[in-house]
Amino acid sequence: MNLVSCQLSSKEELTEGYPAYHGSDLGVTYTPQKTTFRVWAPPAESITLRIFDQGHEGNILETLEMKEDVQGTWILELEGDWKNRYYTYQATIDGKLMLEVPDPYAKAVGVNGDRGMIVDLTSTNPSGWETVDRPELESFADMVIWEIHVRDFSIHPSSGIENQGKYLAFTETGTRSPEGEKTGIDHLVELGITHVHLLPVFDYASVDETRLDEPQFNWGYDPKNYNTPEGSYATDPYDGNVRIREFKQMVQSLHNQGIRVIMDVVYNHMYDASAFAFENLVPGYYFRMNPDGTFSDGAGCGNETASDHTMMRKFMIESLKYWAQEYRIDGFRFDLMGLHDIETMNLIAEELHAIDPTIFLYGEGWTAGDTPLPEEDRAVKAHASQLKGVAVFSDDIRDAIRGPWWESEAPGFMAGQKGLEESIKFGVVASTKHPQINYPKVNYSDAPYADNPLQTITYVTCHDNPCLWDKILDTCTDCNRDNKMDLQKFANAIVLTSQGVPLLHAGEELVRTKYGEHNSYNLPDSINQLVWHNKYSYRDIFDYYRDLISLRKNHPAFRMSTTEMVQQHLKFFEINKPLVVGFHIGDNANNDRWKDILVFYNANAKDVTVDLPEGNWVIVATKYSIEETGSTVDGYNELQTGSTTIPDRSIMILVDRASI
Repeated sequence: MNLVSCQLSSKEELTEGYPAYHGSDLGVTYTPQKTTFRVWAPPAESITLRIFDQGHEGNILETLEMKEDVQGTWILELEGDWKNRYYTYQATIDGKLMLEVPDPYAKAVGVNGDRGMIVDLTSTNPSGWETVDRPELESFADMVIWEIHVRDFSIHPSSGIENQGKYLAFTETGTRSPEGEKTGIDHLVELGITHVHLLPVFDYASVDETRLDEPQFNWGYDPKNYNTPEGSYATDPYDGNVRIREFKQMVQSLHNQGIRVIMDVVYNHMYDASAFAFENLVPGYYFRMNPDGTFSDGAGCGNETASDHTMMRKFMIESLKYWAQEYRIDGFRFDLMGLHDIETMNLIAEELHAIDPTIFLYGEGWTAGDTPLPEEDRAVKAHASQLKGVAVFSDDIRDAIRGPWWESEAPGFMAGQKGLEESIKFGVVASTKHPQINYPKVNYSDAPYADNPLQTITYVTCHDNPCLWDKILDTCTDCNRDNKMDLQKFANAIVLTSQGVPLLHAGEELVRTKYGEHNSYNLPDSINQLVWHNKYSYRDIFDYYRDLISLRKNHPAFRMSTTEMVQQHLKFFEINKPLVVGFHIGDNANNDRWKDILVFYNANAKDVTVDLPEGNWVIVATKYSIEETGSTVDGYNELQTGSTTIPDRSIMILVDRASI
């Protein structure tokens, strides 16, 4: 690492000068015969290891001094079987007794994650764990991601789920709402998504696991222990084995239903840097520091980690590999990925794809604030072409469709805001280079940034900012109920007919509302929960989302994998009408059985007539229904020639008659 190019402060130069440990045994290595503890803490003068009979309170069984070993590590071997005992480290540095902390590499913890636990991981495997494979995935282009918080998924009584708010909710099949609609994992299968993106499920700090009988909520973007599951989603947070076993049961159940699992990971900061393991074992090393010795704060959370430091980079890589191998996680979404350096992200991709090339990686290509990490080294959206095997979120298409995130009442294309047509086109080609796009007119990006469509996450909403229904209420104030329902379909119809990897915010297919709240990270269940009654109330919306996903999965023209393929097969129409975008996907694109496909988006509050290319065309989709066989779509003649009329606030898809 070139320290000069990283512009490190004098304090960081000193700490980065510590010897790096290259072994793979940091943390605890358990056997019934002995347990070995190894921790990297080069500035320590001594480290005390304490063994407890419980993860909370209880008795100290042993107080032991670790021995200094190679490359800045300390080690201790404990003879005998110490399974299910708990432990902490306490270092003395510069004559100061540091806080007592769990092992940063701890794979199991007690309640609230204050003590590590000695665990036999093989004993936590559910029955049949060894025989379950990852669901098949031929291409990242085939993905449809559904983003959910574990508690939101099942906490409402209408879920019909017994293990409300728990990992085990994802293992229950046959659940129904009071109206008889499928809920839970059966709902996901019915909807047709391929990946569940779980908001943070590592052990986080903001929910007190000793008070789970009291109302508490947090999204979980406040890490405490990176390598162990969060305890509040387990049926018993006190026994470190339970959260591991139940997390594996959740993954196993989703895999058995053909659904892959993505973890939202937050390696960019910690909840309380001064109190947790990193800073109490190697002060000033794992975090970026200001020249005055305070924590830099590019995360907007009080601190930011230093991915460009050798041992933080090593920690991130080994942690991710552990989740991929021990828990069979199929993908990772990186929070504030712009705070990580490009080299680290590329090494992560290389290591994870060596385990399984179908592990999908993506992240937020921005920071929350300024950071000492040089601009040119940041894994931000503009540098996507330098990221190998890592995708980024497109805020361009997101805000083009719905309007800017920072102003509730500012409309986007869907609600009739003119001038965003070029941004919509940019989203259709998934941020790639296309000769028909006028890049200076794109809302946030004046140049393409994705090397291929699979580097772009195409979406309109996620857990952050308003959910779709709330944005519709704020920006379509003169709309009646039917108009609003049209927009609930229209927004994600654009997403699901665009190139790139689509992501859906859980519950948009149920007309989810957060009652206008933009940042519901710590708000109660009454704001965040999925209300499963809605599936019956808005069954037509659910059916529309289901059918759109099915259409996308059935037609590879909507999921091309290379920029060259998109450039060759996708051509935009010159339509001199505001709020209308149209394009032609031709020549059996990506081996689609449909030879020629026409797609139109009409964001006007009135029907619009557009010219059609020469030929005989059959309507297969509008806001009214999706009929892949070309059946008549609610009052529209089956055969269209010369021109056609697109309903207000609607997509329209037509196919050449010979392909039907």
